[in-house]
Amino acid sequence: MYSSETVIGLGTPSVKNKPIEQLVWPEEGLHAIPDWVYTSDDVYAREVERIFQGRTWNFVALEAEVPNSGDYKRSYVGPTPVVVSRAEDGSIHVFENRCAHRGAEFCRHTRGNNAEFVCPYHQWSYDLKGNLQGIPFKRGVNKLGGMPRDFRNEEHGLKKLAVTTRNGVVFASFTHDMEPIEDYLTPEILKDFDTVFNGKKLRILGFYKNELPCNWKMYHENLKDPYHATLLHSFLVVFGLLVAGNRSAMVADSKYGVHGTMASAKSDSLYATVDADKKKEMRSFHEGMVLKDERFLEYVKEFDSEWSVTMQTIWPNLIVQREMNTLGVRHIVPNGPNSMVMLWTMFGYEDDTEETTRHRLRQGNLMGPAGFLGLEDNEAMKFVQEGVRRSVTDRSVLKLDSEKIGTADNLISEAAIRAMYKHYREVMGF
Repeated sequence: MYSSETVIGLGTPSVKNKPIEQLVWPEEGLHAIPDWVYTSDDVYAREVERIFQGRTWNFVALEAEVPNSGDYKRSYVGPTPVVVSRAEDGSIHVFENRCAHRGAEFCRHTRGNNAEFVCPYHQWSYDLKGNLQGIPFKRGVNKLGGMPRDFRNEEHGLKKLAVTTRNGVVFASFTHDMEPIEDYLTPEILKDFDTVFNGKKLRILGFYKNELPCNWKMYHENLKDPYHATLLHSFLVVFGLLVAGNRSAMVADSKYGVHGTMASAKSDSLYATVDADKKKEMRSFHEGMVLKDERFLEYVKEFDSEWSVTMQTIWPNLIVQREMNTLGVRHIVPNGPNSMVMLWTMFGYEDDTEETTRHRLRQGNLMGPAGFLGLEDNEAMKFVQEGVRRSVTDRSVLKLDSEKIGTADNLISEAAIRAMYKHYREVMGF
């Protein structure tokens, strides 16, 4: 049996796996990120406790996924399995997917409709609000065995989370005195959040699910990093969706610094016009790349917004995507320090025409695990995780637009990532 010191490729244990009490942030401050925030089991355990189970609102579902009484969906708050359920009175409830008896995950289907939830192990049953309603042989058999006389069902229900909604989006928290969701999201983020979730009823179009071999924070970084978007993605730069020089923005909320909106306005032409100097900087720009079906990039303006593309990161587990006319949410589920699961839900609106729905689905090929854009991001984050996990170097550089923390007025900036880690360090105690 090999120890971590002898396995090739795991990095230097003295650097990567110190006890959390010995971890010290690099002296460069917010201009450097230590590798251990991505690789340490102790750091990950503290993140679950202080972030996902702390003072945060976590996305768990769209109301359109549970439209009727008895509808439910399996979901997650951080790595913790939960159930989102609509009760008989129309209210939405979120509770742990763990039987109060012996801890079994009682809900085994991704979604469905139930009159109650019954644990398969000992058949304890719960109502749609998570209250314990029945126990087989509660009083034993032939006056032998059973629960003690002072056992009360109401004291042994499922662990319930605080729940709030905004315009069809459901959030939950382990903290029951959370601030209102409007205050949590902040005015800067609500502006574009309410553009997509404007009160119109949603129509679910489909789902994706994939695992990424990277730390969950990298996905937040990736969508607060407009620098890579102008360099990595051939599709973005060739077809003018996000090009250095376009009208663009990288907005961070001014209250916490952890939420963000990356936004861009597509030019009227189908193909980007890029001058010679910029082409030299962008190896992803390929002359002569054309579409066989140009309907793919038709942009039908449907919102009162100056942007054709917005990607919102809402701390700690939600991405709201509006890429021209394709709409969706991405739900980040951390899976240890070196892995995460992404749950994608694509949607439109109930009053969409069939033609509009087909157009959203067509453009949906940009996204998802194998999308024209998603595929490159997945590979890039895998490469970063391999680098920070295996190397002997112990930090990454974060100096673009170095004087700024938060909102940036240009795309060649890492100011929004620094704002995220400013808040992260405070919450985590580093």
